[in-house]
Amino acid sequence: MDFTLLLQQFLNGLSIGSVYAIFALGYTLIFSILGIINFAHGALFTLGAYFTYALMGERFGFNGLLANVALPVQLPFAIALILGSVLVGLVGVAIERIAFRPLRRRRADPLLTVVSSLGVALVIVNAIQYLVGSESYNFPANTYGNLPVAINFGTADKPITIRTVQIVIFTVSVAITAILTYWINYTKFGKAMKAVAEDPITANLLGINTDFFIVITFFLSSFLGGVAGTLVGSSVSIADPYFGIRYGLKGLAVIVLGGLGSIPGAVLGGLVIGLVEAFVPADYSAYKDAFAFGILFIMLLVRPQGLLGRRFVQKV
Repeated sequence: MDFTLLLQQFLNGLSIGSVYAIFALGYTLIFSILGIINFAHGALFTLGAYFTYALMGERFGFNGLLANVALPVQLPFAIALILGSVLVGLVGVAIERIAFRPLRRRRADPLLTVVSSLGVALVIVNAIQYLVGSESYNFPANTYGNLPVAINFGTADKPITIRTVQIVIFTVSVAITAILTYWINYTKFGKAMKAVAEDPITANLLGINTDFFIVITFFLSSFLGGVAGTLVGSSVSIADPYFGIRYGLKGLAVIVLGGLGSIPGAVLGGLVIGLVEAFVPADYSAYKDAFAFGILFIMLLVRPQGLLGRRFVQKV
C-alpha cells in the first residue's frame, strides 16, 4: 500500500477515534463514581447536536411541533457549541435528580438504574422526534467560518487531504482530554472527586459532599456527550434523533476495550477503534463495526480488564 494512503488513513483514524474518546469519557466519569453505565448518554449526544444547530439560528424542517421554526439568534459555532453542551449538561443533572438519585438513596439493585437510564434515553429521543421530526439536518457550509474545507498535508503530486472538521475534532479532543486529566489529577476539586469514586462513604465522613460531586460528574459527562454529538453532527450531519444511540454502542465498546473507569483507557480505546475502522479495506467498509467489535472480543479473551484497566479483586 502507498505510504501516502497509509498516512491518510492514519489521520482519518485519529479523527474518528478522538470522537469516540470524547464520547467514552462521559461514560467513564459516571462509571468511575457510581459503578454504573448511563445508557441515556447516547440520547444526550444527540441532544447536543440539536441544541447547537438551533443556537446557530438554523431552521427546523416541516415535521414536528417546531416545524419551520428558528431561534431569533445566530451564534457563531464555537459559542453555540459551548452553550449547547452546557444545556445538555443541565439536562444530565436533571436526569441524575429524577432517574438516578431516588434509586441510589433506596440502595436499589444496579440493574434498575440500567432500566431507568434506558427509559430516559427513549423519552429524550421520542421528545426530539415529536418536536423536530425525524429528517436529517446539515450544519451550514460556513460552520467553521473562513477556514478552508480541507487542508493538504502532502504535495501536489501526492496529496494528503484532511477535512478541516477532522482537524478541529482532533484538536478539541486533545484539549478536552488534557484539561480533564489535569483537573482530576492536580486540583483539589478533582482529588475530592477521586475520593468519592474510591469510597463514597468514607469521603462523606471526611466532609466531602458526595451528592454535589455526583451532580458535577453528571454535568461533565453530559457536557462531553453534547460536545461529541455536535462535532459528529457538524462533520456528517444529524442523521435522525436516534443517531446518538448508535454511537452509544460504540462508546461502550471503547470503555470496555480501554478499561472500565480509566480515563487514559477511554482515550486509548477510542483511538484504537478509530484506527481499526479507518484501515478496514474499502470493499469491506460495511463491516467496520464487525472489525471493531472483533478486536473487543479478542481483548476480552486475552485481557478482560481492558488495555489500561485494573483487575478487580473481591475481598471476602
